[in-house]
Amino acid sequence: MTHSFTLTGERQPGRQGVKMDTSSEEYMRAFSIKGLNQVRPSSLVPQAVLRKDQASKQKKAGLILTDILSGLFLRDVFCEFLGTIFFLFISLSSAMLWPHAGSLSVVSIPDEPLPTLDSSLVSTPDPLHVSLAFGVSVALACVCLGEVHLNPVITLALVAGLKVSPWRGVLLVGVQLLAALSACALLLVVAPTTLSSNLGINEVAPGVYLYQALLVEMAATFQLVLCVQAATHPKSAFSSNAPAVIGLSVTLGHLMAIGFTGCGMNPARSFGPAVLTMNFHNHWVYWVGPCSGSLLAWFLHDLLLRPRWSCFGDWVTECKETLLKDLSIKPSDPEPNMEA
Repeated sequence: MTHSFTLTGERQPGRQGVKMDTSSEEYMRAFSIKGLNQVRPSSLVPQAVLRKDQASKQKKAGLILTDILSGLFLRDVFCEFLGTIFFLFISLSSAMLWPHAGSLSVVSIPDEPLPTLDSSLVSTPDPLHVSLAFGVSVALACVCLGEVHLNPVITLALVAGLKVSPWRGVLLVGVQLLAALSACALLLVVAPTTLSSNLGINEVAPGVYLYQALLVEMAATFQLVLCVQAATHPKSAFSSNAPAVIGLSVTLGHLMAIGFTGCGMNPARSFGPAVLTMNFHNHWVYWVGPCSGSLLAWFLHDLLLRPRWSCFGDWVTECKETLLKDLSIKPSDPEPNMEA
């Protein structure tokens, strides 16, 4: 007569093997409690782990989807899209004139009281004209729409500072690039044919080496991102006038860099004209330079000038936790995101 043992150690006649009337997790827990030296069945391992992983992924996906569909985030996305179109449409319309600025002088048409379109293309543009157009349009976009970035390098600095979650940063950058394409498409519709051939595309000036162009873009973006972080800090004396200060920073960057690279300082601004004109010559300069300058400015501000962490290791630890959670971060001392 055969005998079998249940998990409680009772012998039951007429049955053979171990009684398996419990779930896999209870089964393994009972074995652990009894201290029996049994080998865990391999068939139970993937099932338990798979159920746990699936539940975790479903919960995380549900939280992310809920956050995406929240009214506040959708409003932020809409403001980002509208603000970038407004900013680039106004500023690029003036930058489209810049390639013609050096061809002839204003003196060539002194006797014409009412200049025609062709002559105005030659006499109107100058670095100050373009710089003010960019700076004023940025300031107005910030005043009208509030906390907008309008620039992928600003979003990058906020992601590095753990003020914006990585997946939100990716969505915002995508919206900015889409808005840049939309603004350039509108310019193609409304601009004269003589102007729509270049769309104000950025190009490295003749005689400027690529490493020089890269350093110029880094310097221009560095001062912009540093100014944005300083002006929007709650303890800043200029927090109430942040849009005007940021607009001046954009103007300063163009006055400095427009003769070398056309002044990118904003990858979305360089991306839109490059795509619609299919001209990507040295286009990498307008991504690598601004992104490097943005990260350098973030490092200087958040880790040295106004340190938010005691050491770099604390930032690394918090960054890992953020990536594992994959949720939007609410910092201990939130700062407004009125950037451009």
